[in-house]
Amino acid sequence: MEYPKPIMKMSELKKMGFPEEYLLYAFRSKNQRFASRMNPTKNKSTIIFDTAGFEAWRIKDIKAQVQAMPRGG
Repeated sequence: MEYPKPIMKMSELKKMGFPEEYLLYAFRSKNQRFASRMNPTKNKSTIIFDTAGFEAWRIKDIKAQVQAMPRGG
């Protein structure tokens, strides 16, 4: 997937169609290194994403979900 900017706010990613719940899941994921608050000392600070890191994480997450699915037959 292509992103218009290398660093994007959560609100910008939401406008691209990503659900807020999914973005928060990504932000809260253990050992992620692509999302942070602009001001870590404030709980309500804007969350920003390094889109290259987010995309790499997103692809890995999708692959993990597909592998975890039970196979029919």
